[in-house]
Amino acid sequence: MASTMRLVTRRDFLRSAALASAALALLPAQPAAAWGQVPEILGRIRPPVFPGRDFNIVNYGAAPDASRDCSGAIRQAIALCSQAGGGRVVVPAGEFLTGAVHLRNNVNLHLSEGATLRFSTDPGLYLPAVYTRWEGVECMSYSAFIYAFEQENVAVTGTGTLDGQAGPEHWWPWTGSPAYGGGPDKPNAMAGRRRLFEMGENDVPVRERLLGEGSWLRPNFIQFYRCRNVLVDGISLRNSPMWQIHPVLCTNVTVRGVTAMSHGPNNDGCNPESSRDVLIEDCLLDTGDDCIAIKSGRNRDGRRIDVPSENIIVRNCRMKDGHGGVTIGSEASGGVRNVFAENCRMDSPALDRVLRLKTNSVRGGFIENVFMRHVTVGQVADAVLSVDLYYEEGDAGKFPPVVRNIEMTGVTSQKSKYALYLRGYRQDPLRDIRLGQCSFENVANDDVIENVEGLTLDRVTVNGQVRRPQPSKG
Repeated sequence: MASTMRLVTRRDFLRSAALASAALALLPAQPAAAWGQVPEILGRIRPPVFPGRDFNIVNYGAAPDASRDCSGAIRQAIALCSQAGGGRVVVPAGEFLTGAVHLRNNVNLHLSEGATLRFSTDPGLYLPAVYTRWEGVECMSYSAFIYAFEQENVAVTGTGTLDGQAGPEHWWPWTGSPAYGGGPDKPNAMAGRRRLFEMGENDVPVRERLLGEGSWLRPNFIQFYRCRNVLVDGISLRNSPMWQIHPVLCTNVTVRGVTAMSHGPNNDGCNPESSRDVLIEDCLLDTGDDCIAIKSGRNRDGRRIDVPSENIIVRNCRMKDGHGGVTIGSEASGGVRNVFAENCRMDSPALDRVLRLKTNSVRGGFIENVFMRHVTVGQVADAVLSVDLYYEEGDAGKFPPVVRNIEMTGVTSQKSKYALYLRGYRQDPLRDIRLGQCSFENVANDDVIENVEGLTLDRVTVNGQVRRPQPSKG
């Protein structure tokens, strides 16, 4: 029987987030007590379950023909599935071409074994503009390739493949970078990006921030916006225009068994933003940017919305190429807290850092209660732990961030440039950073430690030598 679903408004989200935050408050500094919160968080993360109805897109006119647009057939199947009370919209084996796919309540977009959903390179198929968040600022712009707005019980599952068809010929040149096909004779997003950030700083109403055609802002691959009960399970993604999986202002999110392999600009693997109760597990992330990047809005617009990302668990994942394995920031103006990462493997000369926190005094916000344990690292190009308040603009703003209560336990690395790269501000130091039972081998350079209060090292070895806390420079 069909159930009546209520849309999730921003007010609903803020109310529920506030209640959850008040209940958890701040996690205690003791690691055992902190990790003891994980079962409680996992108890709230429950993937949606869908009725046993299948709506095969072929029955609505789709055909595995690389030149035939199946957008209408997929749209019809999704509408009928939702109206019937939910189920699976099935993409069978074969290659299907589509434009934007918009999910509705109780719909599981399921890619069968051998199915490939290819997304058109025609930007017009991702218009009209939708309500979105682009690099942490809300606006009206291109739809994500798969998009859901204020829906409940939505999923993308299966063993098939999503192919964004992005590359030096399509989407990536919009960065303006010659490394990705851009050039002085080609359009790029620089002016549109500046305009968006200016509108965010000037509190222009979001519905008036029209940045679709002509703005050249690349769309995300998958974006859930203000949704409840979200699942992404088993699929493979490749050739993404920008961020790959992007839940924004969502609650109860599960991302598991996903293979995200895309090496373009800003091709982050999974970016929970201003979302709570999120589980990312058993994924392979091989990316052109951060493998996982936890965010909460940028600058004034992030502070306007003022919703943190919190209660996020990352476990049993494998990270290869990328700027960071688990990253927080740089768009963290709404705050990030209660992040747990465990039992992951990271190894690549093209992976820069293991745990990376990046922000500055233009962003503001807070990053606190971040715990990593039992992570095995082959090699990274830069640092095992990097906390940097001098990212991009550095100390050029009026909103000094708070970074505190960061812990690594049982992390081993075989090769890196630094073990620790920690840079706080003199007037706003990093606080309470703890490492225990860690071993870092083949470390090329001494630690960089500037303006850190409360750095604790317990049974930590670097190049076979027991490491004691170094005096913090400032």
